[in-house]
Amino acid sequence: MIDHITISTEAGSFDAIASGPEDGRPVLLLHGFPEAAIEWEHQVAVLGVNGFRAVAPDQRGYSPGVRPEQASEYTVTHLVGDVLAMADSLGWDTFDLVGHDWGGAVAWWTAIEHPERLRTLTVFSTPHPAALKVALQSDEDQAMRSQYMRDWRERSTEKRMLDNNAQAIKQMFEWRIRPSHVEEYVQRLSEPGALTAALNWYRAGKAHGAADKVGVKTMYVWSTEDVAFGSFAAFETEKWCTGPYRFEMVEDVSHWIPEEVPEAASSLILENLN
Repeated sequence: MIDHITISTEAGSFDAIASGPEDGRPVLLLHGFPEAAIEWEHQVAVLGVNGFRAVAPDQRGYSPGVRPEQASEYTVTHLVGDVLAMADSLGWDTFDLVGHDWGGAVAWWTAIEHPERLRTLTVFSTPHPAALKVALQSDEDQAMRSQYMRDWRERSTEKRMLDNNAQAIKQMFEWRIRPSHVEEYVQRLSEPGALTAALNWYRAGKAHGAADKVGVKTMYVWSTEDVAFGSFAAFETEKWCTGPYRFEMVEDVSHWIPEEVPEAASSLILENLN
């Protein structure tokens, strides 16, 4: 049901998983940190069965074929550029975009800057960038939750995360997702240069401009046990969406929504697409 494909772009070749008919309505799914395309295995398979052409790439730094060394090559501009380049390579003029965690941030910025390319937007966990900025300025709880983003820019982070058989990475998932996925993430990030490339997303610097409102049809899904994003930013997000907007709050689920409750996540994506 799931194929492994390569997407060729000027930046290099992205590894990806895919499912569904080649002429199906296209859906691109973007993973977060410290994950990879297999985060979306369940969703890609379900979308394929429902006639969509679903593709989930290993993004910049996670695909060995697109792993520049400099942190400056992991800015939002580069990451959004990758989304458009992959879509172009796949022959998609317009497509549906889904993201989680860092992939959610990239999805928001793609919708902000290139709304003409998107049919719908579905984001798990990550609030609209402007909503998060307001929360960081106004909500002490969110400021504390986001401290890790600054801590991980330190050069000692790689060693700390990989010490003791990568125990720190394993603990991030709170024992909420499939152990086989956790092991694969650890294995991938233990490859020379892989974890540094993934952390360069945090080290690349601030976004290049103010985040405008999103007019694309949007569904934002937030979970009550998310340790990274609190309720302030979650509820603030609606103010930054001018098109059809749906907010879904998932009770008693952690940050890792697509993997912890894959069936529910797949159903929500299908509802937004339809």
